[in-house]
This record gives sequence, C-alpha cells and structure tokens, in this order.
Amino acid sequence: MTLPVALSGTDVIGQAKTGTGKTLGFGLPLLERVTVPVDVEAGRARPEALTDAPQALVVVPTRELCTQVTNDLLTAGKVRNVRVTAIYGGRAYEPQVEALKNGVDVVVGTPGRLLDLAGQKKLNLKHVKCLVLDEADEMLDLGFLPDVEKIIDMLPAKRQTMLFSATMPGAVIGLARRYMSQPTHIRATAPDDQGATVANIKQFVYRAHSLDKPEMVARMLQAEGRGLAMIFCRTKRTAADIAEQLQRRGFASGSVHGDLGQGAREQALRAFRNGKVDVLVCTDVAARGIDVEGVTHVVNYQSPEDEKTYLHRIGRTGRAGASGTAITFVDWDDIPRWQLINKALELDFHDPVETYSTSPHLFSDLGIPEGTKGVLPRSERTRAGLAAEELEDLGETGGRGPRGRRSSGPSAERERPARTPRRRRRTRSGAPLEAVETPTATDTPETTAEAVESRTPRRRRRTRGGLPNEPVATVTEITQAAEVAEAAVDTVEAVETKPRRRRTRKTAETAPAAAEVPAAAEVPAAAEVPAAAESAVDVAEATGTKPRRRTRKTAEAMVETVVETAAEVVAEAPAKPRRRTRKTAEATVETAAAAEAAEAAVDTAEATEAKPRRRTRKTAEATPAAEAAADTAEAIEAKPRRRTRKAVAAEAAIPAQVADEPEVKPRRRTRKAVAVEAEIPAQADEAPAKPRRRTRKAAEPAEG
Repeated sequence: MTLPVALSGTDVIGQAKTGTGKTLGFGLPLLERVTVPVDVEAGRARPEALTDAPQALVVVPTRELCTQVTNDLLTAGKVRNVRVTAIYGGRAYEPQVEALKNGVDVVVGTPGRLLDLAGQKKLNLKHVKCLVLDEADEMLDLGFLPDVEKIIDMLPAKRQTMLFSATMPGAVIGLARRYMSQPTHIRATAPDDQGATVANIKQFVYRAHSLDKPEMVARMLQAEGRGLAMIFCRTKRTAADIAEQLQRRGFASGSVHGDLGQGAREQALRAFRNGKVDVLVCTDVAARGIDVEGVTHVVNYQSPEDEKTYLHRIGRTGRAGASGTAITFVDWDDIPRWQLINKALELDFHDPVETYSTSPHLFSDLGIPEGTKGVLPRSERTRAGLAAEELEDLGETGGRGPRGRRSSGPSAERERPARTPRRRRRTRSGAPLEAVETPTATDTPETTAEAVESRTPRRRRRTRGGLPNEPVATVTEITQAAEVAEAAVDTVEAVETKPRRRRTRKTAETAPAAAEVPAAAEVPAAAEVPAAAESAVDVAEATGTKPRRRTRKTAEAMVETVVETAAEVVAEAPAKPRRRTRKTAEATVETAAAAEAAEAAVDTAEATEAKPRRRTRKTAEATPAAEAAADTAEAIEAKPRRRTRKAVAAEAAIPAQVADEPEVKPRRRTRKAVAVEAEIPAQADEAPAKPRRRTRKAAEPAEG
C-alpha cells in the first residue's frame, strides 16, 4: 500500500502493526530516489547529479534500531551498490567522520550524534532529498522533538518526508503535519485481524508477587516448544539483576540496558541473534523495531507504562505471520495502571488472576511439564553463553561500561598493573598483626614460600601525643606502689595520733579505673619499694617536729612519689620493655600530668605555712564526732579566721567601735551538733583537737 504513493514523491504517514515490514515500506522508495553511479551508466541520471553528500536521511530513536535499519538497507541496496552509513553515539568519531569524507548516499542515525557532526561541519545535509522518521511517535515525543526540529531546519525545504510507526496518536499526527506537505495517511490492517494487537500472539496476564517472579520466569523458560525469549523490565537495575539470577539458575542470558556500554549492548544482541544466548533481559531500549527470528516468548516482568509500550513490547514476537506468547506480570500496586491499558486496547484481562510459581493453571496455560523447578537441568544447558560472543572494540568515547560509568570496549578494559593487596588485622587488645600479603595469580608456591621466609615481619608501634616508646610502669607496679604509700600514710597517722583522713571521691575512682587496665608484666624489684617507704617513715618519726596536715594534693603527691620510685626501680631492672598500647599510653600521660601538679603543690605548701583544709558537706556529715570536738576546742582557743575579700568588705561597712570590741560572739550551735555532744560528752577531754575552721555561714551572724 505504501510503495506506489512513496515512489511518486508524496509525503506519507504509514501506520501498521508490529512485524508487518515497515522498514522496507520506506526503505525501497528511499533507495530508488538515491542517484548512484550505476544510474549514470544506465542513462537514468546525469553525471552532475552524483554527489558524495548524503541524499537520504533516516532518523531513529535507539542505537539498536539504527544498526538494524542500516543492515536492512544494505541488503536491499546491495545490487545497486548504495552506500549506507550508521551514525550513532557510543562509537568513536573518527570512523564515522572518515566514512562521511569518503562519500555516502544514505545516513541512518540517532538525533544526538547527527546534531553533533552537523554542528562540526562534518555532516552536510543540504543535498538530502528524502527524510524518514522511523518510530515517529517516539521521535516527536517531548524528549526528541527539539533535536528533530533542529535537524529538519538544516534540510532543504523541498524534500519528501515519511513517518512510520505502529502507534500514531492523533496529537502526534497533528504535530507531524507542520513538517509535511499534504501527507497521505496510510493505515494497513489485515481483514481478519481485529483489535490493536496481533492475532497470532497469545496473551496471558498474571497478578504475581515480586519475590516469586524469578521462580515463575525460570519455570516459564522451561515450557515446551520455547525458542528465544525476551524479558522486559522497567528499570536498568532490575534488568541487570534478573539476567544475573537467570545465569545462576543455568540459563544462557544476556542484558541490554542503558548502563551498559555500546560494545556490551551489541555483543548481547549479536549473541541473541546467533543463538548463543536464548534469553535477553532488556529495558524499553530494545522494545521498538528489533527484529529477531525465532522469538517465541515475551515476558513483561514489570507492568508497562502505557498501551503503546505494551504493544511494542509484545510485538517482538509473532512477526511476519509467526505465532508467539506474551506473558505480563502485574503487581498489586500496578493494577490501576494495567486496567487503563486493558481498557485502551480492549483486552479481556481487567482483573488478572493471582498466580504463584506453584499454581496449577500456570503449568497448564504455558505448557510447563509437571515437576519443573526453577533451575535448568545440566543436561539442557547446551547454549554457548554470552562469553562465547566476541566483544567488539568500538573506540567508545566516555560511554558507560558494564560496571558503572566507564567504557566497555577492550581499550577501556586494559588490565591494571599487578599489585599485591595487603590486609591489616588488629587484635582486640590493640596490638596490630603483621601485614598479610595475598599472593597474586602470577606467583608460584615456590616464590611465595621464599618471600615468606625472607620477609622480616614489621611491627607497627604507635604513640599517643608523640611520646617516646619507653618502658612504662605496669598496673601491677602502680597498685603495689599505692599499697606501700597507704601503709606509709597509716604509720605516719599513728605517730601523729590524728584520725586518718577519709579517701576522697577522686582517689576512690582512681583505683577501679586503674584496675580495668589489663596487667602485662611482673615487677622484678617490687620488694625494694616497701623498704624505701619504711625508711621515709622512720625519718619522719625521728624528727620531733609536728607533722604537717595532709591535704588531698599532698597525699596524691606522696603516692606519685612512690610510683616514680617504683618506676625507677623497674626501669633499672634488666626486664624486657613492654610494648605500649593505647590504654597504657593514656595512663602514662595522666600519671605524668598528675605528678607535675603534685610537685608544684608541694613546693608551694612548703614555702608558706600549711593552710587548714576547708570543710565540705561530705566531711561534716562523715565525721560528726570530730565536729563536736572541734566546737569544744573553738570555745577554749579560737584560731583567727582567714580574712577573705567578702569579710574585708563587711568590716569596712561596720563602725570602728564595733570592730575593735574584743568580745567574740559564740558560734551558733546546730541541732545536729547538740545531738552529737549529748551522745559523746567526754570526747573533747580526751585529746586537744585542732581548732575547727569557721565557715562563711558561721562568720556572717557574728559580723552582723
């Protein structure tokens, strides 16, 4: 129906179902309008009509369709020796530019690369006599419309324009008339073929769960009489995942989607055409125009977006009068979308049947043998597989490779220099093990053994804060030194006949914290530490001076002094230096800081008189008897209170005669102190205690 109208030079809008030969419907008139040297020799054309610039242009939406149309036109124009060149992305520029320089009659290309070469003045479109938009509804969609308009603006105004597609909505036809002159709309249908779909295709629609779909597909692929099969997915990630799962189940499968480089896409399609792969998992890039003989099953793994996508997907089977089977899986969430598709195409699957991989009607509908499982038996794995097809080097320029954004050609997959991976293992205690080197594929057992024997293990030693890696006093040494210091303190307190000061919160927390660190070594000369402490106590007893009152800082300084002595003894001993870990390094830093603070406090205290320690709430509650004794001693002998800044300000505010009065107002006795005195009445007479320091609260009523 198209050939007489197109050969006359009239603009044509051709619409027919999938698999009816639309490519040759526009291809034959296109080849007839091209002037080649054979026509000049036969006298059908003048020599000046010959040119090396393209005389016909075919624009297609996908790269796979571009290669297919190019091959069909080369086959049809072989007798007349028509030069046909494919121009599409994913390949190197240089071979395409070289082909254009050598001369070409028909150019088949995708919009992006055509615009690129035309913008670089490599592609001359001024001599184009015929323009064809294959899959016109897709070409005039919003995604391609700006590029198509730019290409049309570069063409001569006087030309023939033809649009072909299986689906041609009214809005697209109205838009196409802007670029055409009095077009003839031809719609071809068979007399006995009713509806939008091909009658030779059996359609099945199942409501399936997403977790059960791989098992269902694996059992469908083992149906009786199955040839090649195509599985369509909505996303690129799903397509790659399903292809990998089918390979693990024993099927020879390949994938075609946008994340693959052009070389990998063409490799999978060639392997599918050659029969090395019998299952092709793809996205909608392979849903339009792909013609492969022997496709018997098409599976819509995910529900299509609209009725046009559904028609093009199932149109990959049942081509040129053959029969086929189309299976569609619909998720529960996709039921409303499918019902719209069902209504638009006037199908009978408004409510799909809920189906699982064990449903009996699945086996009966598709002819699956009983007892079939989701793994292909080894006896039926006869296909060569995708690896048997050679991967062509296309010289891709920044295309996406099979694993992310890189090219997939051999030029992009050059092997990296061999390197030995090294793993580091750490123990829980913080000591790193030696670096474990994994032998490479080129290493032999002999060379590996020699390398292990000759290699000296290297131990990594870390320091915290840049401290040198010196022998550190262990926890055992610190604990023994602390015990010796406490014994020395007890001896001094017995000489003083003064009640021993209670351990503060800081010293109580220091002991369990030090106990948490694991002990690493024994102290060889720990017996010398108590002797040094006892000699210090003997010196203190020999002197008749009254011992100085111990404060928190002096006690800590004494402990640190003993610890330093123990550390010196340990350092002088011929012991193997223990390796410092992170915890011991931190303890060393804290110990050094505390020792410096304690030494500074001792120097300051020795230079001046020992100041009585201020009583806190905790000490007052802990020693009620000592508090009562201090109250009694205060009445006998009142020690002058240290004047603070607040007291000086208060004295300046009161009259001078009040300040000069010798009388001292007795301290206000609390209820607790009275109760303590009643219980221990004679405690004050036993020993003359040191006068108690007057607190700020007790001094304020007296000054007032």
